[in-house]
Amino acid sequence: MTFWEFREQLFDLACFNIYQVYALYPDFDRNNLTRWVKKEYLIRLRQGYFAFSDYRNKPDYSLYFANRIYRPSYISLHTALSFYGMIPEAVVQIISVTSLKTASFTNDFGEYSYKNVKENLLFGYELKLMADNRAIQFAVPEKALLDLLYLYPFYDSEQEMEELRLDEDFLHNDLSKGLLMEYCAKFQSKALDHRVKLLFKTYDL
Repeated sequence: MTFWEFREQLFDLACFNIYQVYALYPDFDRNNLTRWVKKEYLIRLRQGYFAFSDYRNKPDYSLYFANRIYRPSYISLHTALSFYGMIPEAVVQIISVTSLKTASFTNDFGEYSYKNVKENLLFGYELKLMADNRAIQFAVPEKALLDLLYLYPFYDSEQEMEELRLDEDFLHNDLSKGLLMEYCAKFQSKALDHRVKLLFKTYDL
C-alpha cells in the first residue's frame, strides 16, 4: 500500500487511531506509520494516534485534536477563559477536563493537558463550529470558571481571586450568575461554594 492510497481513505478524518486503520486494513503493517512519520507525511499526536501533516497550518485543528485524542473530554479552564477574554494572558497549553485519569501529551500541534473530574461533572460544554464544518467540545464560560475554582483549591482568598485578573466587564455583562449557581449546585462541593462566594465578593457580583 502506498501512502497516497492510505491518505485517500483516511484524510477526511484529519486524525485517526490505529484501531480505525485496522478496521479498514486488517493486515496493515504498523511500520508504515513509523516510516510516514519520519517522512513527515504524518504527525504522531500520542501513542496510537496520528494526524495528516497537511492540517498543521489550518486554523482550530490544535483545539479539535484535543477532543479527539483523549475521550471523553472538553476544552475548559484557562484555555476556555482565555478564549472568551475572561483572563488577560494567552495560554500556551490546551487544557481540557476529562473523566479519565490526568494526562498530558506534547506534539507538533501543541501541549495538551487533561484534568480529571468525576464522570457526573462532565457537563456544561457546547459544540463550537470551526473550519471545515467540524465541531469542538468547549466549556461555556460559567463551567470553565467553575472547573478552574474546583480543580485549583488555592483560589481560597480574595487576594488569590484578584490575581486571577478576571475581566470585570465580562463578569458583569456576559456571565450568567443564574447558570453559574445552577452548575455550582451540581458539584455538591462546600469548598467550591465557598470559592464562588469569594468570587462574588471580590468582583462585586
